[in-house]
Amino acid sequence: MTRRIRQTAGYAGAVAGCFLLALAAAWTTFGVQIDNDAYDFFFRLQAAPGGRCRSIILAVDERTLIEMGGLRRLREIVASGLDALAAARPSVVVIDLILADEADPDQDARLEAALARMPNLVLAADLIPGGWEDPLPRFRRHAAAVGHVHADPDPYDNVTRRIPLEKAAGPDRRWAIALEAFRLSRGGGEILESPEQIEVAGLTIPAARREARPLYLHYFRGAPDGSSPIPTISIAALRADPSLAERFHGRVVFVGVTAQSAADDRHMTPYSAGRPMPGVEIHATAFETLARGLILTPAKDSTVFLMCLAIAVFAGLIFAYRSGWPAYAAGGVLVSAAHLLPYVFFREAVIFPYAPPVSTAWLCVVGAATYQHFVVRRRLRESETARSRYQQAIHFVTHEMRSPLTAIQGSSELMGRYNLPEEKSKQLAQMINAESKRLARMIQTFLDVERLTEGEMQLRREPFLVSRVIDACLERVRPLAERKRIRVKLGDFDDATLTGDRELMEYAVYNLLNNAVKYSPADTEITVFTRAEDGVFRLSVQDQGIGMSEKELKNIFKKFYRTKKAEASGEAGTGIGLSIVEQIVTHHGGRMEVTSRPGAGSCFTIVLPGR
Repeated sequence: MTRRIRQTAGYAGAVAGCFLLALAAAWTTFGVQIDNDAYDFFFRLQAAPGGRCRSIILAVDERTLIEMGGLRRLREIVASGLDALAAARPSVVVIDLILADEADPDQDARLEAALARMPNLVLAADLIPGGWEDPLPRFRRHAAAVGHVHADPDPYDNVTRRIPLEKAAGPDRRWAIALEAFRLSRGGGEILESPEQIEVAGLTIPAARREARPLYLHYFRGAPDGSSPIPTISIAALRADPSLAERFHGRVVFVGVTAQSAADDRHMTPYSAGRPMPGVEIHATAFETLARGLILTPAKDSTVFLMCLAIAVFAGLIFAYRSGWPAYAAGGVLVSAAHLLPYVFFREAVIFPYAPPVSTAWLCVVGAATYQHFVVRRRLRESETARSRYQQAIHFVTHEMRSPLTAIQGSSELMGRYNLPEEKSKQLAQMINAESKRLARMIQTFLDVERLTEGEMQLRREPFLVSRVIDACLERVRPLAERKRIRVKLGDFDDATLTGDRELMEYAVYNLLNNAVKYSPADTEITVFTRAEDGVFRLSVQDQGIGMSEKELKNIFKKFYRTKKAEASGEAGTGIGLSIVEQIVTHHGGRMEVTSRPGAGSCFTIVLPGR
């Protein structure tokens, strides 16, 4: 139970780490830019809202400047335009020009006279480092309101997505000219405010004071030629065709410079596609956003956090209770849903940031899947390995211990069934004792090999003579060889004293000899020879048995592997003996070498470092 709790805690910690990393990444500059790009893309997916525009732009464009004397006569140009639309009785007139400095007296006088005839006049102010740059008193006294003209493009990419509805210099503040125009168009009531929102003419705008009361603009798709989606008539066109003045009737008129060569307040928008929008058009767009009630509400931070937390929890649950393709498919659905979530909110006029849910979904799904694959699957493999090792132990018992058990069983049955001579009984008792000790050594050897494999045992480091190991192994294997009329002999022999575990090395040599006897035909010969040279000791067992192909040699030391000829020989075996031999030799710092040809026998060589 404790291990399962640790596994669960580790998995939960991994998913939680991915969740926190995703949120941290989403709040970086890169994450904010992703949110902005997604916001722009969602706008381009939206269909343009229908209905008649409540506003219209009276523009000072390139044609107007060329025909009417250029920027040096700007106030006179604006005055002539206002004179032309005075009879049209517009609802509100907004002048998007800073009239803070005195100009030519005749121009100022004419402009003042034109402003005096405008209903619900809104003039512009600019906040500069020294404070507010307000209109001259001679102009201001004709205005119903003075508003600021700041658009405040996004600092990351210079795109205007929202405008501040409020700007303040100490206690002196101004509302945006678009908000003042909306207020006056709805009867000129008061602006009610609280720290988190403002209310104008029954319209509630979620705009926090701590963020300068931002209004997210609902831009309108323009014509393919790049023309403004808001009706625009130049002063030059109005002068040439006075009948155009009828189009200004009852509308909120924004007067400003749109000439590309003269306007210094052009900004990029989600629809710009490389073509900045004049400031007067941005302010008209802000008015249309308010007039049509197309208010976009930013999602609360707590809502974003909880939605991302839910995504992380779902990702964790998917890979906790599912595996394989069902889990990956469910994870893919969750990631897809995270990508669609911000757009679903946008369709409901809520701005939900794109980066937090997407990064949370990706990181948590990948993190959970990776954890389950590399951690849980590793534990599963460990469990499978433990079961495999248990099965190997059973195979080893049946394979290696059959001979001594058979001898013990047969001798004990003879002693119990027959009244044997004392000499024979003594001989059988000695055999039972010897085989019992041999069985005990096998069990201990097996346990030692298992502990070596697990890295839980240090090899005994003691000197031993190779000749004594070989003599002991030959004595044990000769009875088996004699029954098959196989001769076992010593060839060239260099004795040496090696350092290591004598019992394990004896097991390895005996296993090689035993295999040579098992897989050699009758009336053949097995040769054991050694050679010591250049600090390396080589012990070889060569037979005249069935041999192996090159393909079989590549797999001969794998557990449970047996060649086809070995299986066809009728000899009992499990295919684990040689794998144990290789482990023993490897733990002694050596290696195994094998040469063989089908039908021509094999030669197994133990290569060990000499003293």
